[in-house]
Amino acid sequence: MSTIPRLVIAAPASGSGKTTVATGLMAAFTEAGLTVSAHKVGPDYIDPGYHALATGRPGRNLDAYLCGPGQVAPLFLHGSAGADLAVVEGVMGLYDGASGLGELASTAQVAKLLRAPVVLVVDASAQSRSVAALVHGFASWDPEVRLAGVILNKVGSDRHEELLRGALDEAGVPVLGALRRAPQVQTPSRHLGLVPVAERQAAAVGSVRAQAAQIREGCDLKALLALAHSAPELPGTAWDPALAVARSATRGAADTEPVAGRPVVAVAGGAAFTFSYAEHAELLAAAGAEVAVFDPLRDERLPVGTQALVIGGGFPEMYAAELSANEPLRRAVVDLAASGAPVVAECAGLLYLSRTLDGKPMCGVLPADARMSERLTLGYREAVALDDNALAVAGTRVRGHEFHRTVLEPGAGTSPAWGMTHPVRRVEGHVQDGVHASYLHVHWAAEPSLARRLAAGAAVRPPLEAHRG
Repeated sequence: MSTIPRLVIAAPASGSGKTTVATGLMAAFTEAGLTVSAHKVGPDYIDPGYHALATGRPGRNLDAYLCGPGQVAPLFLHGSAGADLAVVEGVMGLYDGASGLGELASTAQVAKLLRAPVVLVVDASAQSRSVAALVHGFASWDPEVRLAGVILNKVGSDRHEELLRGALDEAGVPVLGALRRAPQVQTPSRHLGLVPVAERQAAAVGSVRAQAAQIREGCDLKALLALAHSAPELPGTAWDPALAVARSATRGAADTEPVAGRPVVAVAGGAAFTFSYAEHAELLAAAGAEVAVFDPLRDERLPVGTQALVIGGGFPEMYAAELSANEPLRRAVVDLAASGAPVVAECAGLLYLSRTLDGKPMCGVLPADARMSERLTLGYREAVALDDNALAVAGTRVRGHEFHRTVLEPGAGTSPAWGMTHPVRRVEGHVQDGVHASYLHVHWAAEPSLARRLAAGAAVRPPLEAHRG
């Protein structure tokens, strides 16, 4: 059982300001001396970067679709270990979940799984007394969701605030904060959401500080902390990456042990490749690998001793010229892939391994070309591995997420990475030798065998230097 104080920050709809409020709360409580654990509902990679900046701890995702409802509380308990307070930022509107699947993956479902009180962030800029009807509807829709208070955002004046508070007082819902419009707390956006922290580090620090100051001035932090402490005990056991890897073993008792030799798995990072779940590195380490992060924008060599490579998601289209100009690293990636070493790429990594991106040369590992598109591809997916490959054995079923404005031609190779089974049947991605490259983002906590297989594949490869010698 855990008694970690916790709050879920939700909203009636996207664009209400919950990211600003949640990040500001995380920063304000951290500045007050609390150890704050940050969590994000859904598959979003960008908001957790701001959460990490606010708290000094990894921002973590809680996704009931990708990992299953049964994993939400264990992953929360793992991520919040040692914290004084946990703040969970919701996704979209409070009751919005995976399309056509009811409450699955919604903020409301996660709040219920965590037995956490919900604070609703309401954009009050174009309403006054009607706010009470809105909040009453959200509070009464699902009696299992404890909507315990409201933070009013974009309040226009003292008189406006007075009207809003009066209406909510009639409705019996506590107002825990009222925030004026403040341009300095806004975070710039582009085609896939907020601009990641890694691309605007100094400016992001300033934004988070401004958000914390706004929260201190406009919110009742004492009441919010008391509300967090009112959360009941949360039953269950924290997720353990070592135990998860051991339980994923499929080839006998001896396979429950980590692989020998601490094989080096290089993981792309930096401004171009910011999309990664914290649990992936933890699973690789638990499987026996040494995780070595490098920046393809700056580093001309792969980490010393590299035996496998992971290139996650991000925004390579914003840095295509710089990535292309780093020819020594592109050659090193080609050499590693040609050696048969495991190379696993998701979305941005898929583009980096292609021949070209918007006409600029990339690594050329895959016989495919990528370009930006006007069309946003977005949504949850179900898929199955069609053949044994560096990441999965044939028949492995996963749930994933696609999120991109690019097109790869051809989208699938002779040996596809996945057979998509939902919502549309199709094949996608490329498998060749040790390379597994796909648009699909998968949360390895739902299928720890992926990390185990990658680490095992790395362990039998000679280090990078041997390939060059």
